[in-house]
Amino acid sequence: MKYLKFLITICFLGILFSCGGDDDICESGEGTPRMKVAFISIKSGKPMTVDSLNVAVDYGSGKVDLGWQTKIDSRLIPLRVDDSPYTDVYFKVSTKGTESKVRINYTTRSTYVSPGCGIKKNYDNLSSQLITPNPVQNLEEGLNRIENEDKTNLYLLF
Repeated sequence: MKYLKFLITICFLGILFSCGGDDDICESGEGTPRMKVAFISIKSGKPMTVDSLNVAVDYGSGKVDLGWQTKIDSRLIPLRVDDSPYTDVYFKVSTKGTESKVRINYTTRSTYVSPGCGIKKNYDNLSSQLITPNPVQNLEEGLNRIENEDKTNLYLLF
């Protein structure tokens, strides 16, 4: 009976001390940040809300549709995480309209975060060029590095 109590106490203490923090879950925004894109009216030069916007991204194996959003003033777009020096992003404001192609050029820097999150990519030296100009008329650069999702990196002029 003495051994049974001792065994139960050891098992209980083992269970109690094995419950640690959830360091294998990447919930606190420590993963690879996305690029923040905002919109400016070409007529007034002021920030604007877009009625509807479709975004597609070429991650190296063809375009991936990120879907439609309505009544937005900014959009977060994930960039490529391989070693490619650019990502092609496509913007469309109507289902039957044309789409604009924007190429985002950058250099990447890898940072180890944790066992659960793995490696985080940071993007430096961001520059963009408008390949196909309709419906986006022009581009305006924002912050030229992506370390978090707080600052706007690119402004699209409509």
